[in-house]
Amino acid sequence: MKKKIRCSWCQGEDIYIDYHDKEWGVPIHDDRELFEMLMLEGAQAGLSWITILKKRDGYRKAFDNFDAKKVAKYTDKELEELRENPAIIRNKLKIASVRTNAKLFLEVQKEFGSFDKYIWQFVCGKPIKNKFEKMSDVPVTSTESDAMAKGLKDRGFKFVGTTICYAFMQACGMVNDHIVSCHKWKVVDKMK
Repeated sequence: MKKKIRCSWCQGEDIYIDYHDKEWGVPIHDDRELFEMLMLEGAQAGLSWITILKKRDGYRKAFDNFDAKKVAKYTDKELEELRENPAIIRNKLKIASVRTNAKLFLEVQKEFGSFDKYIWQFVCGKPIKNKFEKMSDVPVTSTESDAMAKGLKDRGFKFVGTTICYAFMQACGMVNDHIVSCHKWKVVDKMK
């Protein structure tokens, strides 16, 4: 049996391989999932993605499965209590940003009809299909992530720099950054 070729970043732990094989690069259009991924990418700032992956279930429990309507109503006391929760990253600013971003997320939904419609406009509504040979060719930002970061920051979103936005784009399938020899590249390349 032939061994599957994967992007080098996911080697090692099963949780990484599973995430790579089932989620990373697959286009997401569900608003709740987009909100979750944007918040998790923000939580990752300064940390490794595997740290966040291992805490994802804790984040889902702590933040009402990323229900933006519920999170937007969190009190200061509830945010303070989250700082004691070992299942998430207990950074005060990152925790507070989730409530701030939830409120702004709801505003975007109201203005555009969905967050999906707003966020996918940065890639003209369809995935950018790259053909990188090796992971060292994959950028950490792009003109699209620059524009997304500026658009989100102008609306008041927190923890949405261009590098975070590019990682979000990769995770949500807005860009196919699987290397071409990876078994997922062809699968993701056919998705819309």
